Order: sequence, then C-alpha cells, then structure tokens
Amino acid sequence: MGRTTQQECGTTGRRGPDKERPAAWSAYGKLVRLFRERAGLTQQALAEAIDYSLEQVASVEQGRRPAKAAFTEAAERALETGGALRVLQGDVDRAKLPLFFQDFASLEAEAVSRFSYDPMLVPGLLQTEAYAQALLEAHFPPLDEETVEQRVAARVARQALLTRKSPPIVFVFIVEESAVRRVVNSAAVMRQQLEHLLECSRMRNAELQIMPTARGAHSGLNGPMVLLESTDRKQHVYVEAQDIVSVRSDRHEVSEFWLRYGTLRTQALNTEESSRLIKHMAGEL
Repeated sequence: MGRTTQQECGTTGRRGPDKERPAAWSAYGKLVRLFRERAGLTQQALAEAIDYSLEQVASVEQGRRPAKAAFTEAAERALETGGALRVLQGDVDRAKLPLFFQDFASLEAEAVSRFSYDPMLVPGLLQTEAYAQALLEAHFPPLDEETVEQRVAARVARQALLTRKSPPIVFVFIVEESAVRRVVNSAAVMRQQLEHLLECSRMRNAELQIMPTARGAHSGLNGPMVLLESTDRKQHVYVEAQDIVSVRSDRHEVSEFWLRYGTLRTQALNTEESSRLIKHMAGEL
C-alpha cells in the first residue's frame, strides 16, 4: 500500500475508557435550562408538562444523562424551542457511543454511500435491540447497566441512517454466513434478527449479500471493513480489530480497499440467493 503519514490517513488508535460526561450532553442540558427559565417553569413544572420525573429532568439539565428523542420532542413542544433541541439530538446520540467510535460516526452521518464487510457478527446498523443488548452484555471488561442501556440506544438511533432521505445513503452489506449462523443469546432472539435482516434487505437503498462458508479463502478474511464516500466524494475506510481502530483517507491506500470490496461482491451470494439462505436459517431455529 502507498505510504502515508498519520495526518494524511486520518486517525489510528486504541479504544480508551470513556471519561467525563460528553460535552454534547452538557450543552444540551444548559439549553434546556435556558428555555425552561425563559418560560418561567421550575424543573418540577417542566417534568409534569412533558410526563417525565423530576430526577430525569434534573439529570438531563446537569448533563448526567442523555436525552432520548422522545424527551426532546416533548420538551420542544412544552418550551417552544423552535427546533433548537432537536438539532442537537444527533450529537447527543453519538455521544452515547464508545469514545473510539464517535469520530467515525460523524463521518458516517455525512456519507452518501456505505459499503461494509463483517466476518464475525451482524453489522450494528442491522442489529435488533435484543441482539445488540446481548453483545454489549457480553463485553469484557463488563459494562455497567447504564452504559449498556446508553450504547444500545445509540446503536438503535444510528439505524435512522438507513431511512435518511436528505441525502439518502446507498448501503451494501456483505456478511459471512458463519456470522449469521452464530446464535446470539437464544434461538428466539436469533430468529427475530434473521427476520429483521430480511426486512432490511427489501429496502430500495440497501443490498445484503451473504458470503458462503463454502467459498473458502478470500481477501475479506483479513478482517472487517467499512468504506464510506462523503457528499464531496471523499472516500474513507474504517477498520477495527481487537481494540485497535483506524480511519484512513489517503486515496492510494483507500483505493485498494475499494478494489478488494468489489471482488468480495462478486464472490458473495447475490441478494436473492442471500435472502433464500437467511429464510432457510430462520426456519431451522
């Protein structure tokens, strides 16, 4: 691959422990307090107006917990903020993600195309809540319940990218057959996950291809990858393995990943064959 400096490539790093509460939560909370005080409401009065507890309102204002979309919509109506809170919801949701992933999530939110290869698990954008919950509960070192809840919520919120209309994103998912066959949590959870994959595969802007185990050796076995193209046609590649993450944007280096991905698409089952295989697997559970 072409040699590049880290500045040219993007970022490379190791996952680190999340430290202070995200600045986005604090900024959002201060804005809620500003609008509440302008409206002449106490925290208790706002809590009653939006059908939340006093503790929840206080926690959001103090930046101790993130606001969910339902909280934001209720506060928008009660405080007549004119969309000021709604415009911050994406930042609040992304701040729930692991720190190492947040920069990539910002790039992803600006993409017009997203192609991925996943050899081990169903990709996050296609996971059901139960499947995601099971994965996060299996994390080591163990995550506390609040962190698990926040990360599940953030993963589900990211899935809004699948139906974004302005501009829409074109998705291609290549997933190893072994990843889809891995029973996460229980047969019931996995059956629901497979049914969800079939629903997603019917979306006009998304294609799902299964890489059959019978294919044997292929270039994707080097590891997972996500390829992005932004609105200004700049291309990025994201790779992650065993707590090491890297985002690259050097055109020579990224070009090799796109060529590799094109080969993988020809080796995987086509969309119709993939759907039939998923239906068969669901029927076996």
